[in-house]
Amino acid sequence: MYGRPRLHDRLAFRAASRTPPLAACRRRVTEGVADPTDTYPEKMSVSQKPKVAILTAGGLAPCLSSAVGGLIERYSELAPEVEILGYIGGYKGLLLGQSVAVTPEVRANAQVLHKHGGSPIKNSRVKLTNVADCVKRGLVKEGQDPLQVAAERLTQDGITILHTVGGDDTNTTAADLAAYLAKNNYKLTVVGLPKTIDNDVYPIRQSLGAWTAAEQSAIYFENIVNEHSANPRMLIVHEVMGRNCGWLTAYTAKVYRDRLRHPAFLPGFNLARDHKDIDAVYVPEMEFDLEAEAKRLRSVMDEQDCVNVFVSEGACVGQIVKEMESKGESIPKDAFGHYKLDSVNVGQWFSKQFAKLLGAEKALVQKSGYFARSAAANQDDLRLIQSMVDHAVECGLRGEAGVIGHDEDKGNRLRAIEFPRVKGGKPFEIDTPWFTELLREIRQPKGQRAQVEHGHEKVPSIPPQP
Repeated sequence: MYGRPRLHDRLAFRAASRTPPLAACRRRVTEGVADPTDTYPEKMSVSQKPKVAILTAGGLAPCLSSAVGGLIERYSELAPEVEILGYIGGYKGLLLGQSVAVTPEVRANAQVLHKHGGSPIKNSRVKLTNVADCVKRGLVKEGQDPLQVAAERLTQDGITILHTVGGDDTNTTAADLAAYLAKNNYKLTVVGLPKTIDNDVYPIRQSLGAWTAAEQSAIYFENIVNEHSANPRMLIVHEVMGRNCGWLTAYTAKVYRDRLRHPAFLPGFNLARDHKDIDAVYVPEMEFDLEAEAKRLRSVMDEQDCVNVFVSEGACVGQIVKEMESKGESIPKDAFGHYKLDSVNVGQWFSKQFAKLLGAEKALVQKSGYFARSAAANQDDLRLIQSMVDHAVECGLRGEAGVIGHDEDKGNRLRAIEFPRVKGGKPFEIDTPWFTELLREIRQPKGQRAQVEHGHEKVPSIPPQP
């Protein structure tokens, strides 16, 4: 949807960050000497040495391990005397007091974390304001306030800076925690990093891990697409992650088609590029006419004996949920009130709708989500991670709270964005030029814009039933 940000050169960025004001500020706080020019907030006692905690939360993304490693590296460069620990399992570990210390050995080898996917300190889905869920899972006792338990744990551990690495749910939870801490005069600076492969966080231009996830989803389909040769009249549905936002599905399609331009083909021996191309892309933000699309794709099937469809896991969720509930089925939700999309099974629904209308002999549904989100960060994301963690550490040391990102409302400047302004559910812009061109090239009519809101207050416009 957007061009890639112009990132700071690492050496220049770090040289700038070592300017005397920041270095002096860090030194004065470490030594416990007050100075009126310090930029640390009044709530941080100047006699209290900085101590850092890191947690990762929510679903996986190809940035978590690298972001943790980058934070450790940056603190070791700017403030090597600062203690660091990681809470195991995100907010779950925070509530239960489960953590691991960053030892000298870890600091010396932190670069290893850039080469791995997942999170070395593990994730969980916990909403601190969902008291019933926290009690049910044994994270707090009956009558306890999870926010208070978390705040007290941070105080007991002597934490002055908390880095949260997660998506919109993680950072809204961080915002809840930050508000509680401010209200109760706890001395803590919370600095978030925006992790989500959906790339749907307001007002952040590009979230960590999304570029890698798109690339990995494309690589995944490069193998799966060869199943078109296993059966006559083959329908392949590639379900891509993306709850309310179609960016990942659309960008995966773009990356896949860009990569498809490079291999050599042999159409004279029935090895044609068309057999491996994409024939349709469906995202929550764009309406489509099921009957018209079925007619168009039926012609494709008749011509090339196969059809390949990319669909976002959030497309038509509202319609599918209504159908399931009308049959008496119960769809489970997570701690944040989201339907668990594995239970909704959007790809299977699309397969069922199209298989009969296209006269498919066999339909195959394949999901790239777990393959893509568990990858190590690619070079594009590594550069983005590097710039964000460098800025996050500097914000932490000077007591500036917020979520780090290129602020779309502030000229795409990299800054700590105020927590109240950060929220999920940013829709994919279907009129972005590269998506318009992609639809034109695959001969798919662009549908009308569908309204999609976070939390299912409103659902995508649903195509008419046949």
